[in-house]
Amino acid sequence: MSLSELLPILIGWVIAISSPGPATLALTGTAMEGGRARGLAVAMGIVTGSAVWALIAGMGLGAAMMSHAWAVDLLRYVGAAYLAWLAYKSARAALRPGDAVARSAGAETLRHAWARGALIHLTNPKAVLFWGAMFAVVIPADAPVWVLWQVGLACLATSTLTMTTMAVAFSARPVAATYLRLRRWFDGAFAVLFGLAALKVLTARLA
Repeated sequence: MSLSELLPILIGWVIAISSPGPATLALTGTAMEGGRARGLAVAMGIVTGSAVWALIAGMGLGAAMMSHAWAVDLLRYVGAAYLAWLAYKSARAALRPGDAVARSAGAETLRHAWARGALIHLTNPKAVLFWGAMFAVVIPADAPVWVLWQVGLACLATSTLTMTTMAVAFSARPVAATYLRLRRWFDGAFAVLFGLAALKVLTARLA
């Protein structure tokens, strides 16, 4: 696939992955409060989860998984529960007065931040549908295997660049300073948005 054919795909990919959702909420919130290193760890977790779904979709296993209602429902319930838990944590933080800097000193490790990013993406069953649809629409049925790898790796590289750029941008000192001044308002907004995301995952039609 030529660069002229691949470029519009990657532009659309950037728009899709950077739109507001559970992953971008977790990434921006972590970067603002926890700093650049933790933001980048969450970003790498999101990319890891995306790579897993890409591999599943590329092997044709996504359709098989989606044909089993129990597998879809299990992912749906786990993902919704996890997002609801993140909403609860944000709400509790919003209601608790205090200095965000002091609390950040004992924040999660980089490994836990990475795992949180991966878990958010892995518990979203729509992610494998997204990858599957992208492969089905973009790649002709008679295309050689290397074209699938080319598109998949290009999208993953674009995801890595986009997520890490967001982590660096939202951890910048002016943004972090704004977060510290308005910390409780931000946490309250994250609580609402995570709660809405949980409801959306729980009620979304995947068929």
